[in-house]
Amino acid sequence: MTDLSLEDIEFIKILATSDATILQAGMNNATRARLDVQIGVILREYYHENTMNSGTDWTEKFLKAGITEDDGKAAIACARRLGIDIS
Repeated sequence: MTDLSLEDIEFIKILATSDATILQAGMNNATRARLDVQIGVILREYYHENTMNSGTDWTEKFLKAGITEDDGKAAIACARRLGIDIS
């Protein structure tokens, strides 16, 4: 399972509070790669935990990091609008 770093936390919080069209306009290749590889995996595992009871502990990790359930949902929605496969 992937760990949740401070950078991951900040990235997820940015996704949760940002407009995808603005993010996409300012996104460089390195940011896009990080979103695809690291953040996408975390959000996918979080999504599976909350929809299929996959047995991970992402909800607990998110709450400890100050990411609410609504923040998690908003980050997933934003990532999807950016073209990241979450399901």
